[in-house]
Amino acid sequence: MTTMKMRQMAGKDLKFSSLAGQLLIAMPGIDDDRFDKAVIYISTHTPETGAMGIVINYPAQKMSLYEILEQLSIPYDKMDNPPAILLGGPDQITRGFILHSNDYHSDLSVSIDKDISLTASQDILKDLINGKGPRYTLIALGCATWTAGQLEEEIMSNIWLTAPASIDLLFKTPYAHMWEEALSSIGVNAPMLANDFGKA
Repeated sequence: MTTMKMRQMAGKDLKFSSLAGQLLIAMPGIDDDRFDKAVIYISTHTPETGAMGIVINYPAQKMSLYEILEQLSIPYDKMDNPPAILLGGPDQITRGFILHSNDYHSDLSVSIDKDISLTASQDILKDLINGKGPRYTLIALGCATWTAGQLEEEIMSNIWLTAPASIDLLFKTPYAHMWEEALSSIGVNAPMLANDFGKA
């Protein structure tokens, strides 16, 4: 069956439900090393334009907040605990995206749900280093994108699980444990899932 026919059937049989504000959890054995054990926060999802999300558990090993501030010529004093820089996805890798708690808002901030917003401007970085930023922050370079209907097809193909997002999971969980914690939040045991997936 062609992709177009699958999309037409999905459009007839299924009512669209946006996943904005939800998490995608990569299934074990995903056939794309860029998303191995990835947890992705979906920031936008519409039937017309597709979806965009930020990988929230891949810290960049060779990039720091201070390097980004220097590249942007933003003066700074060193912070006690600067936020890590994340590899947000393989698309738009030179663009910065900041997920944060809704206690901060600028003209360029987009509220995704009652707890979390997305801002993609230098102003939030300036506010952050001056102690005027949000309480919780994730800074990512790049994002993950899907064309219209693509994400729905991947979910139907058992590539991703979905889960509710929360402040605790996004901002308080260590990156190394986020995949397991995201699965646990929907009652899935990570080792058992991996074992089941590996069985013929």
